[in-house]
Amino acid sequence: MGRAFVYVILGGGVAAGYAALEFTKRGISHGELCIISEEPVAPYERPALSKGFLLPEAPARLPSFHTCVGANEERLTPKWYKEHGIELVLGTRVKSVDVRRKTILTGSGETITYKILVIATGARALKLEEFGVKGSDSENVCYLRNLVDANRLVDLVQSCPGRNAVVIGGGYIGMECAASLVINRMNVTMVFPEEHCMARLFTPKIASYYEEFYKSKGVNFVKGTILSSFDIDPDGKVTAVNLRDGSSLPADMVVVGIGIRPNTSLFEGQLTLEKGGIKVNGKMQSSNESVYAVGDVAAFPVKLIGDSRRLEHVDSARKTARHAVAAIMEPNKAVEFDYLPFFYSRVFTLSWQFYGDNIGNVVHFGDFSGGTFGAYWVSNGHLVGSFLEGGTKEEYEAIAKATRLKPAIEDVVELERQGLGFALTASQKPPPSPPREVAGSGIIVERPLYAFHATAGVILAASISAFAYWYGRKRRRW
Repeated sequence: MGRAFVYVILGGGVAAGYAALEFTKRGISHGELCIISEEPVAPYERPALSKGFLLPEAPARLPSFHTCVGANEERLTPKWYKEHGIELVLGTRVKSVDVRRKTILTGSGETITYKILVIATGARALKLEEFGVKGSDSENVCYLRNLVDANRLVDLVQSCPGRNAVVIGGGYIGMECAASLVINRMNVTMVFPEEHCMARLFTPKIASYYEEFYKSKGVNFVKGTILSSFDIDPDGKVTAVNLRDGSSLPADMVVVGIGIRPNTSLFEGQLTLEKGGIKVNGKMQSSNESVYAVGDVAAFPVKLIGDSRRLEHVDSARKTARHAVAAIMEPNKAVEFDYLPFFYSRVFTLSWQFYGDNIGNVVHFGDFSGGTFGAYWVSNGHLVGSFLEGGTKEEYEAIAKATRLKPAIEDVVELERQGLGFALTASQKPPPSPPREVAGSGIIVERPLYAFHATAGVILAASISAFAYWYGRKRRRW
């Protein structure tokens, strides 16, 4: 026995919730949509797990952060899905998918069929064993990818208050977990191989500011080395973290945040893969026209950059989901996805936002002693990326708009002098008019055709006058 649906969303993360909301906005009927998820709860805002969920006082708990509250929209509780006729198939592992036959086989042996599939399988946390280190199964070693992980982390923090926590990794998860652990009065040490934190995004100067701020809160940094092994007691608990440089750190708990890997295994050999994810076009459609992919698992074309990217951030998950559903429900009106890459984080009293791409020359600006500061990235003579810490809503909007406009930069010294003021000014300018093609000519013109229209009018008028003169003379001869 099996069930049949018009639309199936495979995966129960952020993208699934936003896709479901978009489907209802566009008028699906009851019983047409199904969400299949390994998690036992309805889709929720995953960023809460490394922020509010870990707070010692008034921590965030479900149902408060079900999607789509992160974008100031409805909170989609299980009751909401029931009221809208959406089937939630939770706590269910999918064994296989056949995109040619449009069938999904669950771990329990049920077959679910669909007409349109939206892949929102997200990604899984990389495990230490994939790097040759054993110990992930130790009871005081944890990752942070889902609600089960977050509950386990909270239990560990509460079981060893004021003790030693070692965070492996200097990226998003590492930085946000370290901040939360310090707030929980843990003694925190971060370990990562790079020269500075957030190495994929931050410049050394930007990273230095955040590292110094973290140090002022009690976080220690061990950089340029990696975990080599654990000391484990007879009870199966890690007691020390041994590093490749020969040093050892006492540990009562370990949090590992060393990256993620997209969940594509169900589709290998069936769909085209790219950049570690599922390749899609500007409508989020895969190499199979009945299959779409959204969120962390999707590699989609980014117009601003001129290349495909797979972006691991909640903003991308929300917006790719909405766009895919729009393309599914109204294919004749579908436009190419025009996304401005966006990353942000809020920890302690800090708040930063980044837009665009971090390639080319970097121009820093502002007050790095504790005020508002930022950076621009300039490539091929144009602004391609912007970062700002401590900005207002209007200032963040300004750097976003300026980055999308990609204004020409002729003098980087002047850009540094103007600093944030450059973005504020550039964002007020209207976008340039797109080039227009003269009908039937194949000629692209960069300016309005007023001169052409005037010239054509003069020629036409002269032609009419000439014809009238000739016709009049001929009539007189008749």
